[in-house]
Amino acid sequence: MRRLLWLALLIGAIATSVFAVALARTNVPTPNELATSEATIVYYADGKNEVGRLGEATRRSVTLDDIPVDVQQAVLAAEDRDFYNHGGISPIGIARAAFNNVTGGNTQGGSTITQQYAKIAYLSQDRTWTRKINEALLAFKLETVVSKDQILEDYLNTIYFGRNANGIEAASIAYFGKNVNELDFTEGAVLASVIKSPSTFALDENIKELRGRWNYVLDSMVETGAISQKQRDSSAFPEILPLKQGDRLGGQVGFLLTAVEQQLLAQGFDEEEIQRGGLTVISSFDRRAQRAAQRAVKNNGPESGTEGLRIGLAAVRPGTGEVLAMYGGSDFIQDQINNATRPFAQAGSTFKPFALAAALEQGIPLQSLWNGDSPSTVNGYTFSNYGDNSYGTVSLLQATELSINSAYVELEADIGVGSVAEAALGAGIPADTPGMNLDSLDLTFVLGTASPSGLNVATAYATFADGGTRTGNTFITKVTGSNGGLLYEYEAESTPVFDADIANTVNYALQKVVTAGTAKSAQALGRPAGAKTGTTDDNKSAWFAGYTPQIAAAVLMAKEDAEGIPISMSGTGGLRTVTGGSFPAAIWTAFMKDALKKEPIVEFEAPPKDATVPLKCPDFIDTDISKIPYGCPVPDVQNEFGNETIVQDPVVVPEESPTDVVTPEPTETAPDNEFGPEPEAPPIDEGRPE
Repeated sequence: MRRLLWLALLIGAIATSVFAVALARTNVPTPNELATSEATIVYYADGKNEVGRLGEATRRSVTLDDIPVDVQQAVLAAEDRDFYNHGGISPIGIARAAFNNVTGGNTQGGSTITQQYAKIAYLSQDRTWTRKINEALLAFKLETVVSKDQILEDYLNTIYFGRNANGIEAASIAYFGKNVNELDFTEGAVLASVIKSPSTFALDENIKELRGRWNYVLDSMVETGAISQKQRDSSAFPEILPLKQGDRLGGQVGFLLTAVEQQLLAQGFDEEEIQRGGLTVISSFDRRAQRAAQRAVKNNGPESGTEGLRIGLAAVRPGTGEVLAMYGGSDFIQDQINNATRPFAQAGSTFKPFALAAALEQGIPLQSLWNGDSPSTVNGYTFSNYGDNSYGTVSLLQATELSINSAYVELEADIGVGSVAEAALGAGIPADTPGMNLDSLDLTFVLGTASPSGLNVATAYATFADGGTRTGNTFITKVTGSNGGLLYEYEAESTPVFDADIANTVNYALQKVVTAGTAKSAQALGRPAGAKTGTTDDNKSAWFAGYTPQIAAAVLMAKEDAEGIPISMSGTGGLRTVTGGSFPAAIWTAFMKDALKKEPIVEFEAPPKDATVPLKCPDFIDTDISKIPYGCPVPDVQNEFGNETIVQDPVVVPEESPTDVVTPEPTETAPDNEFGPEPEAPPIDEGRPE
């Protein structure tokens, strides 16, 4: 017996020495990438509601103080009741697990929370004795260098709960739709129950099995003193959200997140930071406006003849350039092309306000008179108005209201195509826009042969809404790191482009387009708004762009074949011709009405008084005929020898080199107007879809 005792002591001493040496040689490594990666979460502008997450990670670490004590106790009752009493490993737990495994009971690993964390954060998931020994050594070593509370916090932020939720914060959102700090003990018990077998308990069809495990966890909480028997008896199984199927980028989410990610990269954040850095991104997207955009397209878009149809919507805030909403397509998963940011559809007559601004800058008033007949020839170009309608002599305001091509091409020829292009660039249309051809401009420019994106047009119109000041766009307002430190904050950069009087006059004219012209369907908005329709040759695109002082938005529609070639929209929604005043106008109006529902009605700044004064033509002038107002007949010249009649066209058109024949933009019913004579042959109303 003495010899056996000494042998046992010797073996124990050797084992202790071996364990001590092994423990000394065991280093606590850096946690693996899986354990430390955190999702970059993108929030709406309110900073509360989540748009989505960038990268595959869903983990979002929280502190132990953020996790209710009842929830912590539920996890301890389910997984490791003696957590605060052992040194990292539990001999009793290991023995119990071994006995069950040998006797055919429930398979158990006998692992403490510390061991589980060590396995997830530092080791592999292999079921080998070597890994088990390393796990025990590492768990014991961890207990000597890290506090119990820190181990529990790291564990709760690391483990998998099913439903693609890594960590208890992600699990709380996946199962209950709220942050972990809002959970009660019954909900905490559900999450604690899931840990044992997340692949099983996460499924809706296994709710019965989950209830059974939940009851076990609550009974264990009573045994540990975490809750009273009275609390247990009155407990009800909490309501769990249905398991969400499908891709997290479905619908509009993918378009919004992609735009944010691209801007993060442009701001200097690298892929590693974005995918696993745990950034918090406050986007510019307004939740109400984004939902309004989706509803507007769904409820007002065409339902038939939609094969190949693309619809885009973009809305920005004048003065800040923040992108409030986007509709990029029906589903990001099916088609990743963003119809709101891709430049592909000819803009049509949405370019006419740039010519109007350029003309006003050169002193040409809204009362000036122009040729509204069709067909018309200017500098060799022959083109027609929509429906080949002729209006006779019209004022510039009437030409704007009715989108009269002949008058606007004549105006463009008078002021120079270059000045119209400069106005477009100044307002915010990019120089590299397809079809701009700045090196070879011709008279078709004002008719919108260029193809900007919906976001480009909304931004340019926001320049007018903001009194002539252009502001760049942003999808992001603020970025903070995983530790809460500020990494980026958006500051709007504004550039004065047009004099305020010019912008206010453009705003006045575009409001008249709504009250008396081709954009009259926007009157349903019930507040002051300026807008412009746009429809191109062969019915290949249709636009409606407009704004209030608070929001500028553009809606576009175009069709493409399987090869991406533009095709006619004829037949879409049962209409022979899809114009800017049809589906695009209906979508725009519904969106703006919904997005501005809780916003006050704001009036535009009034234009200068002389901008709305009727044209006064002199009976006699001095010899300087340049003093004749635009559109006035040339009167007799008064000189020392008496009156002399001079035959002179007041609108001088410089010679240019035309290269094309254009059949441009549609117009609508002519309204009464205080400037000049009424159009002689008003066209048929473009109309709205039933």
